Amino acid sequence: MRIVITGASGNVGSALVRRLARDGGHELVGLVRRPPRRDVSFPAMQWSSVDLTDDTHTDRLHAACAGADAVVHLAWGFQPSHREDRLRELGVGGTGRVIDAVVAAGVPHLVHMSSVGAYSPKEDDAPVDESWPTGGVPTSMYSRHKAAAERLLDELEVDAPDVVVSRVRPGIVGQRAAGSALLRYGLPAIVPAGLLRHVPVVPIDAGLVIPMVHADDVADAIARILEARAPGAFNLAAEPPVTAQDVADALGARLVHVPSGVVRAAVSASWHARVQPLDPGWIDLGYAVPLLDTARARTELGWAPVTDAATVLAETLAGMQDSAWSGSAVLRPRTVGGGVLRTLRHGPVSSRRAP
Repeated sequence: MRIVITGASGNVGSALVRRLARDGGHELVGLVRRPPRRDVSFPAMQWSSVDLTDDTHTDRLHAACAGADAVVHLAWGFQPSHREDRLRELGVGGTGRVIDAVVAAGVPHLVHMSSVGAYSPKEDDAPVDESWPTGGVPTSMYSRHKAAAERLLDELEVDAPDVVVSRVRPGIVGQRAAGSALLRYGLPAIVPAGLLRHVPVVPIDAGLVIPMVHADDVADAIARILEARAPGAFNLAAEPPVTAQDVADALGARLVHVPSGVVRAAVSASWHARVQPLDPGWIDLGYAVPLLDTARARTELGWAPVTDAATVLAETLAGMQDSAWSGSAVLRPRTVGGGVLRTLRHGPVSSRRAP
């Protein structure tokens, strides 16, 4: 199959490229804003520089999709968190541009990376299936945009019934190689990664419970969806769900219960003061997302996660502590010196024009 992958050098994208290359028999085309250097370890594949926020790149996008058997849309943005207009233009606007290209090129299958964050707030900790409403969490930028992208897919299914539309809704996706990227998204540039090895306490609400899944397991599910051309939504999560105590244990720290409202207030104040890049909507999302019933993926795709959620958490945190990376522009190495230099040149990551 000729498979076009937006965001192919990112967290899920790098895992998907590994998986599809290992399967063999595919022509892979990666659409990214900054193609990997030749010395970076990626399988032999075609790369195209496409900025999904730039209308002048429309011809490139349409040309890349021509003749494709499937398009896997993974590209998304997490920074700059003080520029919601830019994040929406990439997440929602970019999804719209991909949909337009799929329809114009006559691509028969679109796989869209949605998220547990697209779901409406939970009522309890009972896992929900794919019929749970995707209204998002209103106070979370990420969630609002994921929900808006789902509405575009709803319209596509009505307007272009010949296109098979698949939606992947994973919990938090982790892997070791995403460590540096996660540090840039969530910690100030001046904070060294090694400091995470010496966290004495974790001051969060003890009621936190979230679904997690390994990037390789998400890649496996997408590969199965592509092979079966399976329509509809698929929840993806490993067992057991991650708790606040699990986070503390993985860091070798003591859990100190702090009500979520207090945590949010602290994150909000520091974010508004440009002290750290994590917007307070992520706190709201963490306590609002439901747990996931993955029966459909297991039954219809024959999918089962290889890595349990506790191991995903431990591997991801270890990757953050080690500033792990894969070498692509998205998963590039993170250093304090480099972060400070980029901040002096371009401003903090939460405000600069390009994430």
